[in-house]
Amino acid sequence: MGTVAVVVGNPKPKSRTFEAAMLVAERLADRPPDVVVDVVDLGPGLLGWGDPAVAEAVASVCAASLVVVASPTYKATYTGLLKLFLDQVPTDGLAGVGAVPLMLGAGPGHALAPELLLKPVLVELGATCPTRALYLLDSDWSNEEVLGPWLATARTQLPRP
Repeated sequence: MGTVAVVVGNPKPKSRTFEAAMLVAERLADRPPDVVVDVVDLGPGLLGWGDPAVAEAVASVCAASLVVVASPTYKATYTGLLKLFLDQVPTDGLAGVGAVPLMLGAGPGHALAPELLLKPVLVELGATCPTRALYLLDSDWSNEEVLGPWLATARTQLPRP
């Protein structure tokens, strides 16, 4: 069975975005994720190149079979913190990795943000994103009526980790 990873780019540690990403990963894999990167924990090492903790986190994500990449919606897109982490991923570093772009937001106005903004970056890094990106409301992120139908479809489209 392959490795399942979660990457969360929220400036607040252990945020709702973190909880939502963990829930989605666990529901997709039927087990908790093997690798969890709460990017905020990597601190200033993200601002340069060669930080050992950042390199280890990137390597573990690149070695995963499935990764859920999550961010809150900031200024209509994913966070700069997540961008700093993704900038550390080498060209084609996510080749062979199935990826799920996930974003949380305050309202439905940015529902296409993960599909239009986060998914293309993951594909550029080599990931395969065979399912529709997922946008969840902050107030409703664990709602089974929202999550259930998306999960049912995604499970048929994503590789089984």
